[in-house]
Amino acid sequence: MKYTIYDYAMFFFVYSFIGYLVEEIFTAFRYGRFINKGFLNGPLCPIYGITMVLITNNLRDLASYPVFQFAEAVILITFIEYISGMFLKKVIGVRLWDYSEVKWNFRGYICVYASLFWGIGALAGFWLIHPFIFFLLQLIPATVKNIVLIILLVLFILDVLVTVAAIIRWKRKIKLAKNVVRQLKYVRFHIGEKTFQLIQKRMFLAFPELQKEIPSKETGFGIIRKRVFAQGMCFEKVVWIFLTSAFVGDWTETFYIWFQSDRFLSRSSLLYGTFSIVWGLGGALASAILYSFRNKILIFVCGFLLGGVFEYSCSVFTEVVLGTTFWNYSKMPFNLNGRVNLMFCLFWGLLSIVWIKILYPAVSRPIEKVPVLIGKIMTQLVILIFILNILISGIAINRYVQRVHGEEAKNRVEQFLDTSYPDALIEKTYPNIRIDGKLRK
Repeated sequence: MKYTIYDYAMFFFVYSFIGYLVEEIFTAFRYGRFINKGFLNGPLCPIYGITMVLITNNLRDLASYPVFQFAEAVILITFIEYISGMFLKKVIGVRLWDYSEVKWNFRGYICVYASLFWGIGALAGFWLIHPFIFFLLQLIPATVKNIVLIILLVLFILDVLVTVAAIIRWKRKIKLAKNVVRQLKYVRFHIGEKTFQLIQKRMFLAFPELQKEIPSKETGFGIIRKRVFAQGMCFEKVVWIFLTSAFVGDWTETFYIWFQSDRFLSRSSLLYGTFSIVWGLGGALASAILYSFRNKILIFVCGFLLGGVFEYSCSVFTEVVLGTTFWNYSKMPFNLNGRVNLMFCLFWGLLSIVWIKILYPAVSRPIEKVPVLIGKIMTQLVILIFILNILISGIAINRYVQRVHGEEAKNRVEQFLDTSYPDALIEKTYPNIRIDGKLRK
């Protein structure tokens, strides 16, 4: 599926606005106070819009090659950041960013760390945010979208003209443009101030002690003292146990199959990242339920039963909701409807003992050493990323099932899914996927 010029224009404005919000949120945490930054008067950061337009255009054909996608994203962002930095320095005479004090920088405009960080961010946006932005834009009637686009273009051009006129000290009076830009400036200030107030309110709600501290450039909202992040068994601890279990479980299965069959197959539950939802939920549930148990026999019995019921439930869920089956134990002895078997239940019981007695304490200690504020922020980001990843993976699999059944794309959303998540990508990520009980090759 090809994007139209109107699609790219809408992407530019949407991502420029998102970039502005990202900058305001980062500034709020960094300085602990509201700072109205930016080159233009309106609530837009064009460098984000330009970057994501190029990313969405160039990375579409590399859906099955995430490593190449990442490499191209980093190269594009490094080039754009360098050109933009030089241009702004020449035009307005100051640097809006400077990496001179960071290792491996080039003339202060770019550096390795920033390029990798923004590359990861852009790729995450392309994988997890862009599909939903595209879906939402398709809900807007074409006539309405075109009118909105024209208005946005006019406002943007006026903003650029007035900004350039101010930079080169153009004396001519352009009253209408200046009045419009004055309103844009007010909108920008209002949105930025409200964004900061929401963040401040959330921080003060979570950490009342911060209200007594004076924010500074060094500490932002301040340092949380006399608090331990994710102490004991709490929601944050469960989230990070889930993440750890999902990652370790995925690679455990991958290496087990590699050792057994000499084939390196993906065992991930999601399109993006090597994470197994079954292992993640299993580790989180086992930790939350068996955390306080001390008797090994009781841990084994509970793990045996809990693991069996959980695995069976997951198999039924994926078959009913997604129309697919990701494992089948019909050829193994003592199985129940091919969804679970005795050997794996014994394995879950033994693993529960190993987890609660040995692995959980080793995982829990480093989690509790994370700074409280960073830990809270990272926990919310992880939850958001996983929700988006689960949604897009489910949507892509559902469309894959439709294609297997011979259903042609009926609209631009389905065309987008066919292009972005082709059969090769789905079958590479889920090599054991079954449709109507049949294994897909």
